[in-house]
This record gives sequence, C-alpha cells and structure tokens, in this order.
Amino acid sequence: MVVNEQDLSDERVNRIFRALADATRRDIVRRTLDAEASISELARDYDMSFAAVQKHVAVLEAADLVARIPRGRERIIRGNPDTIRRTRELLGHFEQIWRARIDRLDALLAEEPPGPTRQG
Repeated sequence: MVVNEQDLSDERVNRIFRALADATRRDIVRRTLDAEASISELARDYDMSFAAVQKHVAVLEAADLVARIPRGRERIIRGNPDTIRRTRELLGHFEQIWRARIDRLDALLAEEPPGPTRQG
C-alpha cells in the first residue's frame, strides 16, 4: 500500500516490520535512538555473540531503522527517527481505517431493530 510518493513502499514496510518482530532488534532500535552505541557496546548487554548482534544490526540497517557510521576503527550505530516517524504515521493511517470501520459497524448495529424475544 503506497498512499503517496513520500510514504513507505510495501517492500520497505515488510522489511521494517520483519526487523521489529524480534525483541532484541526492537531493543537495539530503542537504545540507539536514545544514544549512539558501537556494536561492541550493544553486544555487551545481550547473551549472544558479537557476530549475532552484528547480524541483528544488519537487519535493522536494511530496514533503515538504524545507520552504521564509521568512527575510527569502530562502527557506531545510530537509530533513524525518520523511519520510526514514518512507520508511526503508517500505523496511524491503519488505525484511522479500523476506527472508521468500527464506527460504521456501530452505526449499523444501532439502526437494526431488536430481534424477537423468546418466552419460555
């Protein structure tokens, strides 16, 4: 679903949600939005190898949720608030669609006369 040229393509939305489906990756995004961190700094807080954390970062980078910035010998990871903002806007759009559907359903239910009551 592409609403206009500035919105996220279906392919990009799929990459973002696949990346965010993992708790470790969501945590990395949260941490790198709060403050930049090297992969070494990130890896210290997870019960997994440095290589596994690198793979998580690569998935996030492919979804444009983080950027890898060379700084000396290290690679600094920085969260991308623009992608988060655009994803939040997309979710807001979905919310509006569902709220409108629920409002229409409520209106339809309010119009229906009550059915016959049973006596027994």
